Amino acid sequence: MGEGGAVKAPSVWAIESGGVALYVRLTPKGGRDALEGVETLADGRSVLKARVRAAPENGRANAALIALIASALRVPKSAVAIRAGATSRVKTVFIAGAPALYLDALARLAPTDG
Repeated sequence: MGEGGAVKAPSVWAIESGGVALYVRLTPKGGRDALEGVETLADGRSVLKARVRAAPENGRANAALIALIASALRVPKSAVAIRAGATSRVKTVFIAGAPALYLDALARLAPTDG
């Protein structure tokens, strides 16, 4: 299914109509804002590890996550939205736009070589 076998998308993201779904495990009050590579959860799912300084109150941590992902992918914050898991640590974040624009940046955030 990959195009020419170039970059095999890990299960951390999925190309969808109109954008890319990104699976994230967020640690609020993490001391800094950072994306920290891929983690495999106990149920076998892979997620991108993220931490933000903001507390999980009044949507602050989610807003910080949106800003962090937008900055990392160099897209406007308005293109990034929490699709599922707004009150959970494991979230699905949707980035609207042409998926091809994000593949290189996603490959850097979530390398497949471990």
